[in-house]
Amino acid sequence: MASFEETAFLTWQCHLVSIVASPVGGWRTPLWPQNRHIQEAEWKKGQADDKHFIDIVSGKGKRRSRPSPVFTQTPKEELHTWPAGYSKAEGKDMTNTDTAAPESNTDTVGPDTAAPDTAAPAAAAEVAGSAHLLGFSDEILLHILSHVPSTDLVVNVRHVCRKLAALSLDKSLVHTVLLQKDYQASEDKVKQLVKVIGREIQQLSMAGCYWLSGVTIEHVARCHSLVKVNLSGCHLTSLRLSKVLSALQQLRSLALDVIPGFDASQLSSECRATLSRVQELKQTLFTPSYGVVPCCASLQKLLLYFEILDRTREGAVLSGQLMVGQSNVPHYQNLRVFYARLAPGYINQEVVRLYLAVLSDRTPENLHAFLISVPGSFAESGATKNLLESMARNVALDALQLPKSWLNGSSLLQHIKFNNPFYFSFSRCTLSGGHLIQRVINDGKDLRSLASLNLSGCVHCLSPDSLLRKAEDDIDSSILETLVASCCNLRHLNLSAAHHHSSEGLGRHLCHLLARLCHLRSLSLPVCSVADSAPRADRVPAQPAMHAVPRGFGKRVRIGVQTCPGPFAGQQPSSAFWSLLKNLPFLEHLELIGSNFSSAMPRNEPAIRNSLPPCSRAQNVGDSEVAAIGQLAFLQHLTLAQLPGILTGSGLVSIGLQCQQLQSLSLANLGMMGKVVYVPALSDMLKHCRQLKDLRLEQPYFNANAQFFQALSQCASLQRLCLVSRSGTLQPDAVLAFMARCLHVVMCHMFTGESLATCKSLQQSLLRSFQAERPALNVVIFPLLHEGLTDVIRDVPMVHLDEITLFKSRVAEEPPNLWW
Repeated sequence: MASFEETAFLTWQCHLVSIVASPVGGWRTPLWPQNRHIQEAEWKKGQADDKHFIDIVSGKGKRRSRPSPVFTQTPKEELHTWPAGYSKAEGKDMTNTDTAAPESNTDTVGPDTAAPDTAAPAAAAEVAGSAHLLGFSDEILLHILSHVPSTDLVVNVRHVCRKLAALSLDKSLVHTVLLQKDYQASEDKVKQLVKVIGREIQQLSMAGCYWLSGVTIEHVARCHSLVKVNLSGCHLTSLRLSKVLSALQQLRSLALDVIPGFDASQLSSECRATLSRVQELKQTLFTPSYGVVPCCASLQKLLLYFEILDRTREGAVLSGQLMVGQSNVPHYQNLRVFYARLAPGYINQEVVRLYLAVLSDRTPENLHAFLISVPGSFAESGATKNLLESMARNVALDALQLPKSWLNGSSLLQHIKFNNPFYFSFSRCTLSGGHLIQRVINDGKDLRSLASLNLSGCVHCLSPDSLLRKAEDDIDSSILETLVASCCNLRHLNLSAAHHHSSEGLGRHLCHLLARLCHLRSLSLPVCSVADSAPRADRVPAQPAMHAVPRGFGKRVRIGVQTCPGPFAGQQPSSAFWSLLKNLPFLEHLELIGSNFSSAMPRNEPAIRNSLPPCSRAQNVGDSEVAAIGQLAFLQHLTLAQLPGILTGSGLVSIGLQCQQLQSLSLANLGMMGKVVYVPALSDMLKHCRQLKDLRLEQPYFNANAQFFQALSQCASLQRLCLVSRSGTLQPDAVLAFMARCLHVVMCHMFTGESLATCKSLQQSLLRSFQAERPALNVVIFPLLHEGLTDVIRDVPMVHLDEITLFKSRVAEEPPNLWW
């Protein structure tokens, strides 16, 4: 058994390795000296803690005397991560193995005499270990430790030695504690964290920590210096919330959930006093209620997320009339930001109207951001008309998003004044290109301040007239050119869910014009928009290396010496999409979504059995275009949906080889419907995705077999998996083996064509086998077309449901930095 100190050190060292690894492949330039020579004088300056630390590096758990200084040219791979006594090939402890003979090193020389060959490698490894860990300056070590989860700093790292104990408790590391998505943060770890550094924490985020009990959440009350706290997704009753907030007198920013059974009358006077000083509030509503809004008299930013279901589990219909009798006087006089996002359902619209009724009486003078995101239609009432008219007269906005029914056919945009706008969203509006230029851009007005623009579902936004345009008509490139020239500093742009076809002409293609937006960091486009205006004879197919994709009648490509050529085998492709990505090398988030794509798994509704056919131009977007994505070395999030032109999926391998920072991957309906031909290429791609954390795969007739899960097991960082497959199958034994190999997976959602009995049996087996060692484990295995799917979905933690289980475009979905 390894000692506690050995375990602590090895845990921290694993984090160090992940930081030193280069995001674009290979290793960064080592932080230690390139000549790798350790001076004898540096050895003599060590303290007793250094001696103890070197013993831990050597793989032995007891103190021993310091070895004689040895100067050696240690191989580079030994300097990275391998402690002395460990085999590089197998990672096993070789210190007590009689058959493992030590390597000789003829270059090893001591200060006076040469050290024995048998002792040189071990001593050199100890020297190297000291050099590239404690040998760093405090500033470098603090930067490294800033990437280590706070629970590991307190529970593990600070017990390694006195130096790391002091650094782990440095103010720069304990000032802000982020526990969201720290799925290894158990109840005991969180309690110990609060006990050790609770009084030093000023910002604490426990968003989405659904696995922590209410008793553990109560320990937040010990963090008396808290200024900001995020408790969204945590289990908190009214009484527990009152107890926590009563102790946080310096609190200014709060995020919480309002669940069924919430009762504001149970809040103590001390809790209300704390809420009266809160300036930023994010409130997620799961029941009709005002929550704590009436208690917050100093509100400047109010974010409301409405997730209320129309019916209870028992089938009872909910109504906003439940709020009658509650305090309905929210304090909006100091409000600067108002944001409301509604899930589908009439009850959410009914409740948000009650919140807006107060705003319609008197619009805050300092309001500069007004955003309401509503799926579907949201009828305009007399109160909302008064609100909009008051806003047009009295305020100048910097961010705007309104329901489509409020803007369609309205002249509102002509009257609203803007100051220095940074976010616009006209999603699903019937806004024509002429109106966009005249009313928003003001005929080419300088909008350099605009950072994010959402035009998803605006099918006419790039054509001069919305009444005469058909889906297959070409866009007016002059409108897009004016947009690009005016909003030259855009960082987030969403043009999905529309048909944006480019006409022939040099430099008139949508991709050529968007290439001028060199500051873009996230981009969402319809698949048909990146297709060349006509099939080109000079298009070069992708030829990624290091894979073997079935061709013809299952014959595999023979592979000799593995090489890594570019995705286009040295030839310069001429597609407009390739040119676009070449000019956006720092793009981090890319979405290619078919114009007619709709997920088989919508929100609060039965699964969709039939889908619309893809756009005809999307047939021209295939493996070559997908391979072009491999140019994006900094890509972190990728979505590909409804690409019928995919033949073998060979472009996916290029992405896996070159996009080494990829963390989130969503694939849906690739290739022809009913034919899953890209699985071998996908398996090859997954072997290279070492940083991948989230994978969502939606594909009819997908066979999740042992080969697929074996390839997926090589994604060492994988945490969340969602598989949606109408008429698809899975192998339970392969799923169990996959979960046993991938120790970090905490979310496993599979909706396939398997029977209900098979799904329940597999789900119970997974929970029984892994729930104890993975406290955050969330497993849902269920038939996709079963009538009880909506009831199962309601139990999924919101952090998973919103981020991965449900498909949606996420580019420019919200203003940047909406919440800290």
